[in-house]
Amino acid sequence: MKIIALLFSLVISAASVMTWASESPDTFWLGADISGTTELEAQGVQLYNAAGEPRENTQLMHELGLNAVRLRVWVNPQQGFCSPHDVLVMARRAKALGMAIMIDFHYSDWWADPHKQNIPAAWKNFNYEQMKQALAAHTRETLQLLKDDNIDVKWVQVGNETTHGFLWPMGRAETSMAQYAGLTQAGYEAVKQVYPAAQVIIHLDSACDPKRYDFIFDGLRRYGAHWDVIGVSVYPYWDKDAGLEQDLEGTLRDFTANLVRLSKKYGCETMVVETGTEAAKPQEGKQVMQAIIDAALNKTQGHCHGVFYWAPELEGQYPLGAFSNHRPTAIMQAFTEAAARLAARSAGPRR
Repeated sequence: MKIIALLFSLVISAASVMTWASESPDTFWLGADISGTTELEAQGVQLYNAAGEPRENTQLMHELGLNAVRLRVWVNPQQGFCSPHDVLVMARRAKALGMAIMIDFHYSDWWADPHKQNIPAAWKNFNYEQMKQALAAHTRETLQLLKDDNIDVKWVQVGNETTHGFLWPMGRAETSMAQYAGLTQAGYEAVKQVYPAAQVIIHLDSACDPKRYDFIFDGLRRYGAHWDVIGVSVYPYWDKDAGLEQDLEGTLRDFTANLVRLSKKYGCETMVVETGTEAAKPQEGKQVMQAIIDAALNKTQGHCHGVFYWAPELEGQYPLGAFSNHRPTAIMQAFTEAAARLAARSAGPRR
């Protein structure tokens, strides 16, 4: 496997972190989905920085150079984690650190992804019109909760990895594209009612595979649904596991080509809203993340505007985290070094 990566040993100072957190029109976002933060805390898990000093997770991500967080929302989760009020707790922490916030609506009581898009229990007997109303109300109420706390939301995902639609079977794209589009539009309009400037993201998996993107976005366009940004998942590990790619080079080549193509075809920008690599191979993983960040930043003709790692702090239950012994591994150095390079570029030449 051939990886071209530039290695740096820069250290982020407090001043450069502040520069990185300040938004400009060409800001490139480095983020992480840290939605499990409060659940880890409830379990008594303490996180540490690489030096072994105790850290709260949001603060740790900020110190690593990240300038954004992604937070998922479940409708009525059994234990309360990732409920709207739990998300508010985590969003307050990001706001205090000047980090941009992405809200990811799953429209389910638990995980939603290409393999499962379960209707929330409270909505299970709704007809199509009632489902649109419930989705819109949940979206508005959650976002209003954040807005009432003076929290800005920069991006909102209407659904999570909706490669086959959501709220199955009613909104399954293969059998009910018109209803999936109508439900999506209901979410889009609800977002704009609360945060008119927020960018609405439609998110699919396997960015290397253009066919699934054409299917969904052609369908949404056909039935009049709107979006602002196409969000993608980039996981070389899962691409190879699914037989979509043979190696990292294939994923890098095909996901970047697809993002350029999508931007031109649909007239919108893109972001890598999920990525990850094998936690058990931190040095190799660092190179993988360096290559993904470099590709997103430099090989998409400027049409990709960020990279978000999914659940870096998650250990033991998932192979693609980025922590060991509750500390960030070398994988997260790829983000720290990218933040340093971007901060230096933003500062320009010194006299």
